[in-house]
Parts: sequence; structure tokens; C-alpha cells
Amino acid sequence: MLSGLSWPAVAVLLAAGVLLDLLLGEARRYHPLVGFGNLAGAIERRMNKGGMRIGRGALGWGLAVLPLTAAAVWLCGLAGAVAHGLLLYFCIGLRSLRDHNLPIAAALRGGDLAAARELTGRIVSRDTFDASEADLAKASAESLLENGNDAVFGTLFWFAVAGGPGALLFRLANTLDAMWGYRNQRFLLFGRVAARVDDALNYVPARLTALSYVLLAPGAAGKRTAWRCWREQAPAWSSPNAGPVMASGAGALGLSLGGAARYDGEIEQRPPLGRGAPAAAGDIERAWRLVWHATLLWLMLAAVSAVSAVMTGAGVRHA
Repeated sequence: MLSGLSWPAVAVLLAAGVLLDLLLGEARRYHPLVGFGNLAGAIERRMNKGGMRIGRGALGWGLAVLPLTAAAVWLCGLAGAVAHGLLLYFCIGLRSLRDHNLPIAAALRGGDLAAARELTGRIVSRDTFDASEADLAKASAESLLENGNDAVFGTLFWFAVAGGPGALLFRLANTLDAMWGYRNQRFLLFGRVAARVDDALNYVPARLTALSYVLLAPGAAGKRTAWRCWREQAPAWSSPNAGPVMASGAGALGLSLGGAARYDGEIEQRPPLGRGAPAAAGDIERAWRLVWHATLLWLMLAAVSAVSAVMTGAGVRHA
């Protein structure tokens, strides 16, 4: 373990971090990631100018991420498991996914399309001002599936690998990709390193997330559908990590996602995701349950690994 934590300690801290997140949610004031976003914005405004934009972007990434990660390593060395657990709590976003998406489903069920459009516009970058119920349900379900990896499973994976500093590094890199990783004139060069680093850090977690969605699909037929959607549809997506996650998730839910979406007034025809009916309000809740059950699966596997590590250690000592 890069963190120096034992498997039993990792399993306990993973469960504690998820529990704290569900009980407390995000800090409403002075959230560390909000402060980091302000820092990243200031760095970008100062450095994203002149020549050598890729190099400037790499330097900006290092200035934003590395000192904070180093401080996390120092803090964990000083405070031990408590610091690791608090860092995980600040980095994970499971309850945030629930709290941002389930109200969309409630608004759609209540026929309040205006409220659903406003709520959906807070979590996606596509246009929602005149979106239909199906468009809004699709946007929310896609966001849940993709951000299940970014806000939950990638964080849990890197915590298991490198403790609190690993979780923090992942979330900071993911935040920079969300802020700088656009393929437009402003960020195409400056944000290239941020996008590539996020792709690398997400590569393994995204495939484990996709596999989790496959395993949790209902019945053998549902699992086969989710697997085929992953293998056949994911390569068509420009993102090497969002494709597997959303394709397998859509297949597991028996939904047809992807397709047309409007960004800045322009219709973008995206590759298809999954197979089945178009999304409706109830499918937002189903997508949330899939993410939640995958979280429980990961915690169960961590617990099994911890018990195995304890049993193996006991056997070695007995011998």
C-alpha cells in the first residue's frame, strides 16, 4: 500500500468515508474543492496567455495540484487514519449525486418541467431551457452513470491505492479536467495536460466501474447486454473512460441514452449508449440505485479483502 495503511484500515476508512458523506453531505461553506476551483481559475487566468500553452498548462497543473497533495501527505503522516478518513470524506461525492439528481426525478413526476429544466441545467453543460421530459431524464441518467465514476469509484480506488493523498490527487486532477479539459479555442492547448492526466488516472477505475455495472445488471440477459454495449459502443465515444462507464450502465438499465444533445445552441449527434426504451423520470432513480448498489459492492469487496488479509496474517503467525 502506498499509503502505509493495512487492508483492514483501508476497508474501515472506506466505509467511514461513505457513511460520513451520506450523513453530512458536502460542506456548505468553505468546501475545499470549491476553494480549489477558485485557485485553479486564478491560475488559468494568469497563465493561459502567450505562447507555449501546453507547457504553461502543465506548469499550471503542477502548481495547482502538487503542493496540496504534498500537504496531504504531510498531514496524514502527522494525524494518521483520522486525516486519511477526513480527506476521503471531502473528496467523495455520493450524496451530492443523489441530492442533485433525485429532485429532477421528483420535478418530472410532478409535471414541473420548468423546475426540472433549472435543476438539470445545474449539473450538465448541455442546453436545457426548452428540453423535453425525455431529454432531461436522459441528461440526469447519463450524469449519474458518468459521475458515479468521477465522484465515487475513482475516489474509492485511489484511496485504496494511496490513502487520503491518493483520493485528493484524483479529485483535484478530475476537477482540473472539468475546468480546463474543453476542446475549444481557449483550452485546447492549455488544458491538454489536465485532460491527459485525468484520462490516465481514470483508466482503471472507469473499467472497474463499468464491470460493476455489468455485474449488477438484472439477470444473465441483462449482464450480457451491458457487456456488449460496453464492448461495442464505448469505442465510438471520444472519451476513453466515459464511454465504457455510460455504455455499460445504460445497457445494465435497459435504456437508450446518448444520441442528440444541444450545446450552445448547436445540436451534437453523439454515439448511442445502451439498448432499450428512452429514459423517463423513474429511470433517474434506477440510475441512482445502480450507483448506490455498486458502492455497496465495492465496500463489500474491500471488507472481504480485509478479512482475507487478517486471516492470512493470522495463518502466517500461527505457522
